[in-house]
Amino acid sequence: MLTFRRPSALGAAVLLGAALVAGAWGCRTASGPCPVVTLTVTPNPATIVTTQTRLFTATGRDYRGNVVTTSASWAVVAGGGTIDAVTGLFTAGSVGTYPNTIRATSGGLDAYATVTVTNAAGPLATITVTPDPATMVVNGTQQFVATGRDADGNVVSISPNWSVVNGGGAINGSGFFTAGAVPGTFSNTIRATSGGISGFATVIVTATPPAATLGAAGAFAILAGSTVTNTGVTTTISGDVGVSPGLAITGLPAGQPSPGNVYSGVGSNAGPAQAALTTAYNDLAGRPCGTNLTSLDLGGKTLAPGVYCFNTSAGLTGTLTLDGQGNSSAVFVIQIGSTLTTASSSAVNLIGGAQADNVYWQVGSSATLGTGTAFKGNILAQASVSLNNGASLTGRALARTGAVTLDTNAVVKP
Repeated sequence: MLTFRRPSALGAAVLLGAALVAGAWGCRTASGPCPVVTLTVTPNPATIVTTQTRLFTATGRDYRGNVVTTSASWAVVAGGGTIDAVTGLFTAGSVGTYPNTIRATSGGLDAYATVTVTNAAGPLATITVTPDPATMVVNGTQQFVATGRDADGNVVSISPNWSVVNGGGAINGSGFFTAGAVPGTFSNTIRATSGGISGFATVIVTATPPAATLGAAGAFAILAGSTVTNTGVTTTISGDVGVSPGLAITGLPAGQPSPGNVYSGVGSNAGPAQAALTTAYNDLAGRPCGTNLTSLDLGGKTLAPGVYCFNTSAGLTGTLTLDGQGNSSAVFVIQIGSTLTTASSSAVNLIGGAQADNVYWQVGSSATLGTGTAFKGNILAQASVSLNNGASLTGRALARTGAVTLDTNAVVKP
C-alpha cells in the first residue's frame, strides 16, 4: 500500500526551488522572457494625501531580470484606503502609515507596498500642462490646464501665470490659447508658472485643410453604386439622384427630386459622378489625421476645423457642434474606419460660419442615420448610406458600391 505525506516546510521550499531551477533550465535557450519568478509593486513606499488617488503597478520579471507581461489582482490588507481590484487605482483614507498594505497577486506570487496617508500635500515640485502636444488649425483655439504636484505626486492647488514663449499664438490668463496664422510646430511654447516652478506644452498649428473636390458628384444629393430605394411618400430631395453601375431607382415620390434630375447606369451622368466620388473619397481617406477620436462618442462635443479620425466605428448620440470660428470656408473632415451610426434624434449643429458643404464624412463601410436625426455634411461611404424614418440631411448621401436607402426623409444638397 502506498502512503502519501504532506511535505514539510523545508520540503516545500526545496520543491519550489527545484521548480524554479527547472523553469530556468527549461527556458535557458529561449529568446523571449521566461516564467515570472519575482513581482514588485511601484510606487513603494507611497505618500498620498487623504481622498486623493494613486495608480499602483505590478512588474513581473523572470530569473534573468527580463520584464514579463503580468496581470495582477489588487487588495488592501492593512488599511489606509481602498483599491480597485483590477486596475490598481488606490484611494487614500485615514491619515497614518500602513506597512505592506497594498498587495498585488499574480500567478501565485505576492508583492507589497507601504502607504503613508497625510492631511496635506507637500511643496509644489512639478507642473504638468495638458494637452501636450495640442494640434489645431490656424486661428483655432484650445483650453490648456495646469496641474501642480508635490514630490510624491500629490495634487497641489495652483493658480498659474500663463505665457507663450516660443510663438504660435496668444494665451489669456485662464489658459485659453488662440493659434496664430502661421502653421508650424512650436515646441514647449505654452508655459504655466507658479512659485518659480514651470510646466510646458507644445503646440502644432496646421493649415486649414482644403475642401474636397467633388467634381461631377457635387451635383448629386443622392448617389449610389447598386440601387436607390425609398419607402415614404413624403420624402423630398433637392439635387440630382443617380445610381451607377447599377440601374435600379425605386419608390421616389412623384415630382422628386425637385429641383434635380434622375440618372442611372454607367452611360448616364451618374457614371462620371461615381468616378469623381472615388477620387474625392481617396483624397479624404489619405489626409493626415489631426485628432484621433477612436472610442469616443461625438455627442456633446464641439470641434474646430480640421481632420478627425476614428480607427474603426464612430457613433453620435446627442448633438455634435462644428464651429467654423468665423470662417465660412472652414473645412471639417471626419475619417471613419468602418461604420457611422447615429442614435435617434441626434443632430449635427453648425456655428461660427461653418457650412454643410465643407463638412465631409469619409466612411469606411456604411453610414446609418437614426430615426429623426438632423444631420449635416457630405457622407462619402465605401458601401451604403441608410436614412431611417424621419431623418434629415443637409448635404449629400454618396455611396460608392452599395445602396442608398431612404424612408420619409428630407435631403437638401447645399
